[in-house]
Amino acid sequence: MSSLLNEGETLGGFLDRYQSMELLRFLTCGSVDDGKSTLIGRLLHDTDRVYDDHRKALEEDSKIHGTQGGKVDLALLVDGLKAEREQGITIDVAWRYFSTARRSFIIADCPGHEQYTRNMATGASHCQLAITLIDARHGMTRQTRRHAFIAALLGLPQMVAAVNKMDLVGWDEACFRAVERDFFAWCARLGTPEPTVVPISALHGDFIVHPGAHAPWYRGPTILQLLEGVPVMKPSADAPLRLPVQQVIRPSLDFRGFAGRIESGSMAVGDRVQILPSGRQTRIARIARDPSDGGDLQSAAAPRSIVVTLADEVDCSRGDVIACVGGAQQPVACTSIEADLVWMDETPLVAGASFLMRIGTRTVPATVVRIRHVVDVDTLAQHMRDSLEWNEIGRVDIVTQQPIMVEPYRQMRSLGALILIDRVTHATAAAGMVRSGDPHEPSPRRAHWATHPAPTIEPPASRNAIEAVERASRWRQRPAAILLFGPPKSGKTRRAFALERHLWQQSHAAMVLDGQALRGGLSRDLTFSDEDRSENLRRAAEVARLLLDQGMVVILSMVAPQSAARELARDLIGSDRFLAIDCSGAGEDDAALFQEVESFIRPDRTPGAG
Repeated sequence: MSSLLNEGETLGGFLDRYQSMELLRFLTCGSVDDGKSTLIGRLLHDTDRVYDDHRKALEEDSKIHGTQGGKVDLALLVDGLKAEREQGITIDVAWRYFSTARRSFIIADCPGHEQYTRNMATGASHCQLAITLIDARHGMTRQTRRHAFIAALLGLPQMVAAVNKMDLVGWDEACFRAVERDFFAWCARLGTPEPTVVPISALHGDFIVHPGAHAPWYRGPTILQLLEGVPVMKPSADAPLRLPVQQVIRPSLDFRGFAGRIESGSMAVGDRVQILPSGRQTRIARIARDPSDGGDLQSAAAPRSIVVTLADEVDCSRGDVIACVGGAQQPVACTSIEADLVWMDETPLVAGASFLMRIGTRTVPATVVRIRHVVDVDTLAQHMRDSLEWNEIGRVDIVTQQPIMVEPYRQMRSLGALILIDRVTHATAAAGMVRSGDPHEPSPRRAHWATHPAPTIEPPASRNAIEAVERASRWRQRPAAILLFGPPKSGKTRRAFALERHLWQQSHAAMVLDGQALRGGLSRDLTFSDEDRSENLRRAAEVARLLLDQGMVVILSMVAPQSAARELARDLIGSDRFLAIDCSGAGEDDAALFQEVESFIRPDRTPGAG
């Protein structure tokens, strides 16, 4: 390995230069076997950042695990897990560090296999630039688009496509230009500004560190030139102060410090700050530091990890945020959050699922109350669905049991990135990015059941008014509300629509009111607590009562777990017009259901019988 010292440079001069170097974090992503690990290995090798003992070990490993016929396999510099070497794929995110005379780098080599998309999302959340590897023979694949989409969701400002294996297509310019057009078009749809596309051969080193001789038609920069030249966004001292508290340090009765990393802005001794979400105000008393490190600091700025003490004995604990007082950009204490999720669990996400949610240093119980849409990564179309499958990306509404400080991810990563944790296995089920939060507390849980419901409005006396007997004669039915209730996945919704189809075929006037569909509009403010499920049933019953006055048969598909709420619905609608059927243990015998309902809505049926 060559010396890192410039000609005539002393060790002290090198250390000063190294500390002042800009740092760029970037990742490599793309489909399986597109050459991500080989690209990183080539970068390390051609910048002389491979030590002699590593080089010797690499030569031995290449004979055992290599894919280059006994020649040095540079991918093995990055693929450190035994399983990775055996299979020739990247499984975990591999972090590598190197520097040049102009800049230092941290590289995240992300797995390309669809099974490990979660690892790619984790790696991308720490980076400022993404290099997407594309096999020149195959062009953009579904996984290429997925990774680019995740990078765009995470707000990475720089996107580079490295069209690899150009040697296998004879360095055909037309092939490269076709991939370039596809990538530019995809980035335009993602809203990624000014992407760059470079033809490379990671195996042979063309256009990685040094220019290649095989593509005279390409006059752009090499990968290393791009990495050294892209602007690096630096934390602004004028940004609002955000210090999520990681730990309260209390070594003695005389010291109570609050440890954490300044994620944004700066602070100085004497500054007035507030503790969020409580809003209590105080001042910075000390920015404590060990005397052996030079003693206390007078000021500190992002991204420094510090310990501060406060002038007043205010309540401040792990998960709270120390922030500046005033300013337009203030975090809000939310219990309702809209977020984009990358779903990582093999069990599909459905509305009502409960998790532990972590944002910053705070973890609270949370419930996904609504799935707004799922994104098709091939077309970016948004589809209305009631579940989110493994590796899918969608937008959801989340309600937390306690207020939590959030900011939109694109404004403040530290308070905008979230994970959902399975409450049983403690596995990470999803990674998400906050789009917005509702700063208002949810209104008190509704319990508007009335013992004596108000009568419906009678039509004005007129010869044009349609009488109830006329409606019954027209549709050969008595109006009725049929409540099919049971827990999620009990089949009640399927049976409700099967019943509607059967009644339609018999020329009856029937319709379905589904509890989940109501949550998309009329009941969108409700959670999935038993109390709010009861309120959802009440609202459905109120709508059904109006429709029954028009002679309809209304099929209600609801969870309705409380028997008291079901009885209140019966009282609201009228016991002679209400039939409740438990679907929790129901089989597939729809015929019995059809017969029971048809008997109940017979025009000649005596009210109260049946």
